Amino acid sequence: MLDRRTLLTASAAGTATLLAPTAAEAAPRAGKVLARGLEIPWGVAFLPGGSALVTERNGGVHRVSKRGGRRRVGEVSTPGGGEGGLLGAALHPRFRRNGWVYFYVSSANDNRVVRSRYEGGRLRGREVVLAGIPSGRIHDGGRIAFGPDGLLYVTTGDTGNGELAQRRRSLAGKILRMTPGGGVPADNPFGNHVWTYGHRNVQGLDWDRRGRLWATELGQNTRDELNRIRRGRNYGWPDVEGGDGRGRYADPFVTWSPTSTCSPSGLAIAQGRAWVGALAGEALFSVRLRGPNAGRKVRHFHRRFGRIRTVQQAPDRSLWITTSNGVNDKVIRIRL
Repeated sequence: MLDRRTLLTASAAGTATLLAPTAAEAAPRAGKVLARGLEIPWGVAFLPGGSALVTERNGGVHRVSKRGGRRRVGEVSTPGGGEGGLLGAALHPRFRRNGWVYFYVSSANDNRVVRSRYEGGRLRGREVVLAGIPSGRIHDGGRIAFGPDGLLYVTTGDTGNGELAQRRRSLAGKILRMTPGGGVPADNPFGNHVWTYGHRNVQGLDWDRRGRLWATELGQNTRDELNRIRRGRNYGWPDVEGGDGRGRYADPFVTWSPTSTCSPSGLAIAQGRAWVGALAGEALFSVRLRGPNAGRKVRHFHRRFGRIRTVQQAPDRSLWITTSNGVNDKVIRIRL
């Protein structure tokens, strides 16, 4: 399935040696454990005031205080099993006015985007925004975020069937883009919800200060990826794992090899670096995005917290990370 282009290790593929922080880029510092006793916390959506709604893959939704402590505020039911469940969360850009909170959740038959209102400290009601995203025991994607354009971006996995990632009519193995009500924006490249395709399993999504979209992608055996996402591009899966040089696919900005080094999930862009949560790698990585050291990767907190699922920047400019160890998982503040 993977051709010779998978084996490229040139600089275009961004395979760099892991380095220690320099004096010019101080290492992040672990701060307060804000919540503990969770089971695979996945989505983090910051409320006005700096606290956040945090989802658990088993369906629970908690309000985690910026001062520490949590309170269950609702549930988004899910059949559970495999890598699906209640995954990403995001607030509507006009949340203060309408109270909408969006979730990516698995049903018995598909993955879907739903929304509920957060009123009086509780989730109330549920409305389907987009259904019919293929689901499976593995590779369900699940990160959702509103972009600078006010539209909702959704990452989906190939569900273990890589051929779906190359089918532009399928919603599997894609980054989707939609209106807050689930409609197709007029400038989407293929006349449907698909923004980019050829993805294996994207679980991290964020924008830099220039409005450029970045995404992390879990590789199979050879290379994990950090990609700059551009409208309508094909990112190669399953034909390519990593880059193909001057071929027809979009090459990663950087890769990690082997995949046990990283296995990237959550992503936040801050201080000119991409901050990437590593599952198998049990670390927080930073990747320099510009300047003479662009592509430079540094590993932080190696094996200190175990598997790191989600990385989000808080309103106070700190990072919140969630662990994904399955037992006594935590939400931890990281100071930059």
